Amino acid sequence: MFETIVALATPPLKSALAVIRLSGDDCFSIVNKVFDKDLLKNKTRGIHYGHIVDDDKVIDEVVLLTYVAPNSFTGEDSIEIMCHGSMLIANQIINLFLRSGARMAVNGEFSSRAFLNNKIDLVQAEAINDLINSTTEEAKELSMLALEGKTSSIFRPLKSHLGEMLAKIEVNIDYPEYEDIEEVSREYLLENSKYLIDEINKLINQGEKNRLYHDGLNLVIVGKPNVGKSSLFNALLKEDKAIVTNIAGTTRDIVEGEINLFGIPTKIYDTAGIHESKDVIESIGINKALSIIEKADLVIYLLDESNEDLELYNSIKDKKHIIVHNKADLVKEKNKDYVYISALNNDIDPLLNKIKEVLDIDDLAIVPSLNNQRQLGLLRKMVTDLTRAVKDLNDNQPIDLISVSLLAAYNSAIDLLGEGNKNDLSDEIFSRFCVGK
Repeated sequence: MFETIVALATPPLKSALAVIRLSGDDCFSIVNKVFDKDLLKNKTRGIHYGHIVDDDKVIDEVVLLTYVAPNSFTGEDSIEIMCHGSMLIANQIINLFLRSGARMAVNGEFSSRAFLNNKIDLVQAEAINDLINSTTEEAKELSMLALEGKTSSIFRPLKSHLGEMLAKIEVNIDYPEYEDIEEVSREYLLENSKYLIDEINKLINQGEKNRLYHDGLNLVIVGKPNVGKSSLFNALLKEDKAIVTNIAGTTRDIVEGEINLFGIPTKIYDTAGIHESKDVIESIGINKALSIIEKADLVIYLLDESNEDLELYNSIKDKKHIIVHNKADLVKEKNKDYVYISALNNDIDPLLNKIKEVLDIDDLAIVPSLNNQRQLGLLRKMVTDLTRAVKDLNDNQPIDLISVSLLAAYNSAIDLLGEGNKNDLSDEIFSRFCVGK
C-alpha cells in the first residue's frame, strides 16, 4: 500500500495558475473531504469543476484532473488540482490535504513511484530530470527520445542477447546428459562476446558525443598578452562583454560568458595574458588563467604574429586544444596546423568549423543514446567484463569461469535499466529531482 503524497507541481511563484499533485491509495478519499462534489460516487478518469472548502469556508475555485490506477503517471490513483496561482492559496490547499491524511512528497517521489510501479524504466526516469533541466533544443530532443522509451529500446536487445548466452551455458552445465541440447561452443561464445563489445562501444561513442548536450562545454581562451583573446571572446558571444584595448594586460581576471554552440550549452572563459609579471594583481589573474585550464573541455590557444610560447603550450598540450592564429589578414605564410581568424573583424568561421571537427559533432544527428555518467559507466563496465570473457576463452579457461564474467556484464545491464533492487536505486537517483516530480 502506498500512502498518499502531495506536492506543488509548478514553481512556487505568483502566476495565473498553480498545479497541486496527489498520488496514492487514499488519494480520492482525501481530496473528497475538502471538495464540494462527491468524487467517490463515480470514481473515474475525468475533469471536475468545483471548490476546495475548509468546513463552510471556500478556499478556491478549482479544476480537478482525476486518474484511476493503473492508468496514471505513477500507476496509482492520482489527482491534479489546478487552482489560482497565489502561493497563499496553494499552501492553504496543501495544508488541508496534509490535515486530511496526505504527507508531503520528497524530491522525485512521483517519478520514483512511476519507476517502482513499472510505468517507466530507470533510463526514462532520468530523462524526466534531464528534460526539466534542458537548456537547448538538442538536449530537449535527446531527453524526449529517452522518455519515450526509444533509448532503452536500443539497449534491450543487447541485454537479451547476453541473457541468451548465459541461459545456454547454464543449460549445458546443469543438463549435460541431454543429447538434444545445443552444445555451447567456445567459438559461439567468442563470436557473440566480440559482437556485444563492438555494439556497446558504439553506444559509448555515441553517448560521449551526445553527453555534451546535457553536461555542456567549458571553453577556455588562453594566450600571451594583447593577442586578441578578449576580441575573440566578444566575437563568440556576439556582444562587447570584455574590455578590448591595445594595452597589454587589460584583462586581469577571468571573464565568463555563456552561449549556445551548435546546441551545446557552452561556458566561455576569457583569461589574463600569460607571461612573466611583477605586478601583483596581474600575477593573480595569470595564476587564475592557468588554474581554469584544468577544468577546460577545450582550450583555444590564441597567437598573433609572435611565435608559440613553449612553456604556455606545455600547460595545455594534454588538453583537447586548437591553436588559433589571430589577425589572419596580416599573415603571408600560413601554417597548416593552425586555424586563422580575425577576431576584430568577426571572421571566426574557420574556428567554429574546427571546433565542430575536434568535438566530432560535424554530422551529429540527434539519435537515442545512453549519455549520462551512470549509464556510460555501466556500459564501460560491461565492455571490461566481456573483454575478460574473451581473454579467458582464448586462454581455454573453463566455461563456468567464463560465465562469471558474462554474468557480471549482464548484472550491469540490469542495473542500467533499473531492473535490479529498485529500492536501492531510488534514494540516489530521485533525490536529484524537484519535489513535484
